[in-house]
Amino acid sequence: VLAIATKSSLGAAVAGLGLTYAAQLTSSFQRMTTLTTQVENIMTCFERIAHYGSLNEEGYQREATSKDAIPPAWPQTGNIHFENVSMRYREDLPLVLKGVSFAVASGEKVGICGRTGSGKSSLMSVLFRVVEIPTSGRVLIDGVDVATITVHQLRSKLTIIPQDPMLFSGSLRMNLDPFAGKSDSELWEVLRKVHLSATVSTWGRGLDYEVAEKGENLSVGQRQLLCIARALIRDSKVIVMDEATANVDQESDKLIQQTMKESFGGGASTVLCIAHRIETIMDSDKILVLDAGEVVEYDTPSALLHVKGGVFQSLVESG
Repeated sequence: VLAIATKSSLGAAVAGLGLTYAAQLTSSFQRMTTLTTQVENIMTCFERIAHYGSLNEEGYQREATSKDAIPPAWPQTGNIHFENVSMRYREDLPLVLKGVSFAVASGEKVGICGRTGSGKSSLMSVLFRVVEIPTSGRVLIDGVDVATITVHQLRSKLTIIPQDPMLFSGSLRMNLDPFAGKSDSELWEVLRKVHLSATVSTWGRGLDYEVAEKGENLSVGQRQLLCIARALIRDSKVIVMDEATANVDQESDKLIQQTMKESFGGGASTVLCIAHRIETIMDSDKILVLDAGEVVEYDTPSALLHVKGGVFQSLVESG
């Protein structure tokens, strides 16, 4: 339009040059918009770094004090007591656990269930001190308040088998025994217990087999069995399982369930199992049912199934 309006004073060469630059201006604006968006996305990284940098240190590296003194073999029995525990993730957020109280005896398997948002994962966050201090109440393991010891002391004595198995780039030996505290014969024995020794033998390099990042060169079932093997090596008195069979096929599910019953069903360890499928916890000694952050039912599976109109009964019926 400008070239036409000034055609009497504007030469053809200048008009052509102007039109060329005008066409390029559109792509320049597009690139500028793209760069602005990228800068905005990158700034969220700085915001997260600033946020994490402002968090209070959780005390993982602090020196132990006299109150941190615990027996080297703690916990010896695996008794767990939640006493009136209430918790929120931030001071400006509502409570996600409200006066939770229950006791787990040594060697018991307790299934933890409830609808989405009922507080199952929050319960484990308190146990592992992912949330450093609950709003009120306390958690005791073998009579020791977990808030009075260091995070390292606590977490080194507990074992969790996550829903998404975590493996690292490195040898199979390193993934099973990161701190190199066990002999090869002990590692092979654990692999036998989880029904993987024959499979690993076919891999050629045995315990030196190279595992890809996140175990991508293994099946989901094999990854989960290796996580169970790692838990067996730790020989913890308290084991937490977050529905270890939620993401595997039916055949692997049966094998993992069989392995867990053989490995953790003898009462040697206290087992807390967060359930996403009710059928996986029906063999538990007790069932803990959460609803809106509160304990609404806690008894044996058979007893809860006979509670007319009960929450657990409705969860079973709804599948």
